[in-house]
Amino acid sequence: MNCLVDGNIPPSSGLSSSSALVCCAGLVTLTVLGMNLSKVELAEICAKSERYIGTEGGGMDQSISFLAEEGTAKLIEFSPLRATDVKLPSGAVFVIANSCVEMNKAATSHFNIRVMECRLAAKLLAKYRGLQWDKVLRLEEVQAKLGVSLEEMLGITEDALHPEPYSPEEVCKCLGISLQELQTQILSPNTQDVLVFKPYQRAKHVYSEAARVLRFQKICEEAPDNTVQLLGELMNQSHASCRDLCECSCPELDQLVDICRKFGAQGSRLTGAGWGGCTVSLVPAEKLTSFLANVHEAYYQRSDRNVTFEKQSLFATKPGGGALVFLEAQIM
Repeated sequence: MNCLVDGNIPPSSGLSSSSALVCCAGLVTLTVLGMNLSKVELAEICAKSERYIGTEGGGMDQSISFLAEEGTAKLIEFSPLRATDVKLPSGAVFVIANSCVEMNKAATSHFNIRVMECRLAAKLLAKYRGLQWDKVLRLEEVQAKLGVSLEEMLGITEDALHPEPYSPEEVCKCLGISLQELQTQILSPNTQDVLVFKPYQRAKHVYSEAARVLRFQKICEEAPDNTVQLLGELMNQSHASCRDLCECSCPELDQLVDICRKFGAQGSRLTGAGWGGCTVSLVPAEKLTSFLANVHEAYYQRSDRNVTFEKQSLFATKPGGGALVFLEAQIM
């Protein structure tokens, strides 16, 4: 195969540029080989493929790349993978703003450390509740096995874990394993030398964030008069959790979120893995023009930030369709 690659997604910006490339490559290869797979199968294969570079990523980016439909957001759920339409409110738009701070997930361990901390939290919670903890990998599994709500899992987290950081030795003591077993059987290669883990904070973030996602869906379904305000509040809570509990924000993202809220966003939060990249803001449609102008002046013009890709740094967006193959018609 000879391939020419082109794209307009800024790299390392938290907008899934790497997943877009992987999904595109997968779809093109299938087409060339004349093979057929469902969108769900393709999404799962592409998610697995990305882990070969050492990043312990999930499958959300790949799923929406294939399952997206124009005009509707999607609630993505796993085990099994499925997508549900979520009708977004009219009268408001989502605006993407790039902090211009690049974060390469594959070149750093930040992202994998968070994944491992969530894995340790899941195992510690499972052991606390008498489950077979050694088979547990994800926080969702603990909730499913216990058959309790997300709110109840937050209470269990409070009882089972302490806010103070855990050392590898303390984790080993709690689980009854050796340091070697922790490093070789649980941790990923680039997290084996980490000296401090924060399972309490990471579990609190994951369970509260999952609850916000379901609350977001419910508000969209019920569509009360103050829908945009309520959704904005959830986005603001989400950013606070990313900043304080997951600790995946950065000063530039926090500044950009504050600027977006100042100039009319009902809610604003980081998007993507964090530590740089973009914010997403919910902006009333009537404020869009002034919002774009004011944010541009306050964040981009008042600094020496690289705005070479001007149109890629600040723009309004709406739900579009998923990955497609366009075949050139040949006239004989």
